[in-house]
Amino acid sequence: MKNIFKGLENQDYSEGIILAVSNKYAKLYYFNEDFEKIPEVVQRELQVLLVMHTEEIGGIIAIGFDTEGQLYIESTANELDASYDEIGSHLKIREYQRNKKELFASLEAFYNEFF
Repeated sequence: MKNIFKGLENQDYSEGIILAVSNKYAKLYYFNEDFEKIPEVVQRELQVLLVMHTEEIGGIIAIGFDTEGQLYIESTANELDASYDEIGSHLKIREYQRNKKELFASLEAFYNEFF
């Protein structure tokens, strides 16, 4: 998983557990194998969402669960990346939270049930 954060080695992603990440710099998508019981259609929906985000906005986006079991979405970029749209990223994440509310609630329920 180390390569998924290529370009952001100084960032700390140790709190909680990561579900999925898309990294524009390394051109990688990662889905945590611990969540393989999540239906394939949901896994694909997450992949499309994250990869499209990094294609449009740039940087790295991660979906995971904090230590309290709450789902989080975090987008970040290398500080030297002038093409990263930080404002656009925040707006897109809010849009995902509105439009994918049921999906995210189901993922939280899954996490809290099995982890």
